[in-house]
This record gives sequence, C-alpha cells and structure tokens, in this order.
Amino acid sequence: MVTTVDLNGSNGAAMNGHATNGHATNGLHGHTNGTHRRNPDGSLDIKVLGMNSGTAMDGIDCALVHYRQASPTTPLHMEILQYDELPVPQWIKKPVLTMLRETKTTPSRMSQLNVQLGIMFGEAVQTFCTKHNIPIESIDLIGSHGQTIWLLSMPKDGETRSAFCLGEGTVISGITGITTVTDFRMAEQAVGRQGAPLVALIDGLLLHHPTKWRICQNIGGIANLCVIPPDNKGGVDAMVDWDCGPGNMWIDAAMRYFTNGAQEYDRDGEWGAQGTVNQDIVDRFLESDPYCNHTPPKTTGRETFGDNEGQAIVDECLSLGMSKYDTVATITRITAANIVKQYRQFFPRFHINVDDIAEIFMCGGGARNPNIIKHLRESLPNTRICKLDETGVPSDAKEAVSFAQQALEAILGRAALVPINSDSLTPNTISGKIAPGLRWREIMGMALEFGKGEPSLPTVKEMIVDRPYNDWKP
Repeated sequence: MVTTVDLNGSNGAAMNGHATNGHATNGLHGHTNGTHRRNPDGSLDIKVLGMNSGTAMDGIDCALVHYRQASPTTPLHMEILQYDELPVPQWIKKPVLTMLRETKTTPSRMSQLNVQLGIMFGEAVQTFCTKHNIPIESIDLIGSHGQTIWLLSMPKDGETRSAFCLGEGTVISGITGITTVTDFRMAEQAVGRQGAPLVALIDGLLLHHPTKWRICQNIGGIANLCVIPPDNKGGVDAMVDWDCGPGNMWIDAAMRYFTNGAQEYDRDGEWGAQGTVNQDIVDRFLESDPYCNHTPPKTTGRETFGDNEGQAIVDECLSLGMSKYDTVATITRITAANIVKQYRQFFPRFHINVDDIAEIFMCGGGARNPNIIKHLRESLPNTRICKLDETGVPSDAKEAVSFAQQALEAILGRAALVPINSDSLTPNTISGKIAPGLRWREIMGMALEFGKGEPSLPTVKEMIVDRPYNDWKP
C-alpha cells in the first residue's frame, strides 16, 4: 500500500529542501557546493527522468523522480519533482504515423527513424530542463520507453515473438550526457514474457491495500488493466494484468479523420456526448473480435488496433448513415464496453469476483473522457471509480514514473514484480539496455555501494510517496 508523506509537515522526512540523512537536496539541483551527491552510508539517493511516448504518439511524458532508500530491505521512498507533457514534433510524428498506417517502409528508413526518435527524446530532455529551470547535470539517470513501432507479443506459427521500440538510447545519452536505459519490452520478452503491459510494478506499489481489491485501469492508445489483490490475498505477489484492447487509438483516429487532422482527440468527450451509440456495432465487435475474446495473458498494440482497423469501424458507421458524432460515440463505447467485458469474462479464471472489486483507479488519457467513465460507473455501480491522482502520482504521469523506476531497477540489477498470469515468472534483473553517460562510473559506483556484498537485492514491495504531486494540470 502506498503511503504519502507531506514533507512540509513534522514527520521529519525532509524540511526546507534538505533531506534528514544529511545530504542537501537543494531543490531540484541535487548538488552540494557544485558536486554530485555521494552517500558514504551506502544508502540510495538518485534522480531519474522517466520518459514515455504512447502508442498514439499524443505526447512525450517526462517525470523527474527522486528516489531514496536507506537499505535494500527498507521501503523505497519516491517524490515526483517535476512532470510535464511535451508535444511530439510534427516533423517526426507525421512520418511515423503514415508509415504505421501504410505498413510500408525500408531498412534505410527504419535505421534513420531510430536515430531521429533518439534525437527527439534527447531534445525533449533539454526542453524539459530549460522549461523548468532544471540543471541537466542534476539528473543521474534516464529511463526512456521509446516509441513502439511494432509489438509481436502473441506470434502465430512461423513467427518470432519480438518488440520494436525505436529511440536509440546511445543517441539520448550522447545528446544529454546522462546514462540512459531503453528497450524494456524486448528485455521482458527475452525472459519469456510478452513485453506488455509493463506497469505492474508501479501499479502494485501504489495500490496494494490490507483488505481492498483494486484495479489500476489505464486507457492510453491501448487499454490495459492490473488487478491488485488485498495483502491478505497475496497483494503484490498475486497481481494479474493484461492488455484489454483498443483504448484511445480508434477515437483519436476518428477525430483526425473527421477534422482532417485539426483535432487529434475528443477533448472532454464533447463529440461522443453529442452522438447516439449504435449498440449493434458495439455488440458485434465484442462478440467477434479475436483479441478481445482471447484468454489472458495477452498483449496488443497498433499492429492489431491501428488506424486502418479503426477506419474500418468508421466506414461501417458512415455506410449506415451515422453522423460523425454518432460514430465517435460508438467507437468510444467499444472501448468502455470492452473493458467491462474483460472484467466479467476473464476475472473468474483467476478466482477474482468482479463484485469484490472495491476501487478502480483510472489513468491515461481515457480517464479524462466522461463518456467512458460514465459507462464504467453504470456497469459497475458498487465499485468506486476514481483517478490515480489520489495516490499522490498524477494519472497522466504514471507510465513515465514507471519507466523511471524500471531504469533504477536495471542499474541496481534488482528484479521487479512479475504478475502471476505471465507466460514466465523468471525474474529479470536487468530491465533494459543501458547506454552509459558521462557519469557512468559514478552512477554505477553508487549502485554497487547499495547493498554492497549482497549477491542480489530483494524485490521492492513497499513504496512511500514522500510528497503528493499536485502541480500537473492537463
């Protein structure tokens, strides 16, 4: 269960920008007399910038997180120092989306895109630091998810499970000078898992509760869920997760189609609220779609629910004489109704009673769509539906924070939590690929001093949010 601590209070965690372990934090700068932090007591004290560009390429999420841990067996403390969402530059967004829609490219183009996306993320770090007056050298580590191009998580006969996330880590490290961890999906697949979802670690640490069943429901381009049982039913050691199916991706594609690219998403659900849902289309989709009816574990992405598949739904609606508002309303309902379907159809396989779910914590762009939230509340009247923000971590920031922590676990060589419904329960102690930066020896020295002499570090199962982050307003 996450514990939040107000650092302005009298609990002794930190006062006036100084940590009680004797190391000045100096606001965001993380320096003492111009030198980088050193912890002679062997404790962990590190600032990590997590970055994520979602499947829909609707923005670059940047979360600067300060992690502290006295020893490997004590709770991990975290505080979000700054979060922001930067726009994806059109010079890279349009070519990538066009390529994915047309599914045509060349080796030369893919090679260049990998570098160009690395430049995009590297420059995003610089923009983030300049915008918020953060010295770039105060950041110890970057965890960048990159841009998912293709996710072959459930291969057919003759195919090889693989993940293709571009945004070259050595380019990010070269631009910023900061050690960078990337390619988390491929690292998961290397030990036998599907490579998605990747956020059970942060979901479990934020939401496990002594007695309550909880769900973290993310609706990004793809919708995914994580069920966190109460501690007396296994807690973080008994989580299950999977990708539900379409999230915002089809809604966004419909908005781009109807506005000729002028609007990239249905802001506040305004279009969907003006339309009438065609329930026949919704029902046919839910009954016939192979992925939505596939038993977990399962993962998916743009290769299954991309713009072309979304356009087929748009075309079907228009062929029936439906208005653009009716079309957006119907596509939105597909997303919402499929989430409920996933609960009711598959939870019993894991001995989870839907009626026992006390709370659903929403995150991702879909959490701001009132049409989706209304349907969930009507379908699950006995479950409290709220935003992840209640944990002290803004719902929009969760995935960026997750990649910050996964980068941290990578340099520590510490295994993360693994949901029990995964294809493989083999722990993965290196969460991605590491591109050394200018302070590589210093950062690795700090990592090796933490738990020095121990052959391995125990998985983190308790986290304390030192200060709720309330500065982000989308």
